[in-house]
Amino acid sequence: MDSTPSPVSLAAALRLPRTPGRSAEVFADQVLEVRFAARPSQGPQIPHLRDELYFVAAGTANYRVEDRVTPVGPGDALFCAAHVPHGFEDNSDDFSVWVVFYGPEKQQS
Repeated sequence: MDSTPSPVSLAAALRLPRTPGRSAEVFADQVLEVRFAARPSQGPQIPHLRDELYFVAAGTANYRVEDRVTPVGPGDALFCAAHVPHGFEDNSDDFSVWVVFYGPEKQQS
C-alpha cells in the first residue's frame, strides 16, 4: 500500500458485500491481504498458498488444523501455515474473523 488506509470497524466490516461463506477484501497490496469473514463456511477449507492469520472478531467456533481441534472466541489469534488443511466447525451464528494473508506464495514441499 502506498498510503495508510482508514481504520475499518467491526460494524463496517459486517456491512461489506460478500458471497455467503466467503471473505470480503478489506485492503491489500503485493505482500499483505486483509479480509473479513462473517459466518465463514463450516468444515475444511482448501489449503492456501500463503501463510495466514485469523483474529476472532465475534462468536465462537472450533478451529481445526489437521487433526487438532481448539475452541476459539473473541480476541483469539490463530495461525495456519501455507498448504496445511484447516477450517472452522460448530460456528456460532455470530462467528466472524479477520483474515490476514501475508508474504509470498509458497511452493509445496
